Amino acid sequence: MGRAYSMDLRELAMRRVAQGETCHAVATALNVAPSSVIKWAQRQRRTGSVEPGKMGGHRRALICGEHRVWVLSMIDGSEHVTLEWLARGLQDRGLKVHPANICRFLHREGKSFKKNRAAGRAEQAEAGPST
Repeated sequence: MGRAYSMDLRELAMRRVAQGETCHAVATALNVAPSSVIKWAQRQRRTGSVEPGKMGGHRRALICGEHRVWVLSMIDGSEHVTLEWLARGLQDRGLKVHPANICRFLHREGKSFKKNRAAGRAEQAEAGPST
């Protein structure tokens, strides 16, 4: 379903609701879920439009400033650091992040963070260019 078509459908639904039909009756007539019509009506009351909200976008880095310096110093200064340990350390410093976020941060920083069975942690290696 294209964007123009869905906007026409939303606008049609809201015209019918404005004329006094219930959201459930409009949903049945237009063959859409009642929850959709209800949400469109709520959005129209809240924003004045049935246009969908923005999705996606850029998220700022969570691990920055002093937290970034701390994580990188922990990685460079110890052979036995785990992602979970770093997450607990950051939480103690006031930043709650999931270990997966720390892994993505390290990848962006060009750091490899791999474990091996014999020594606990593989040697530090610079990550190559992303593919």
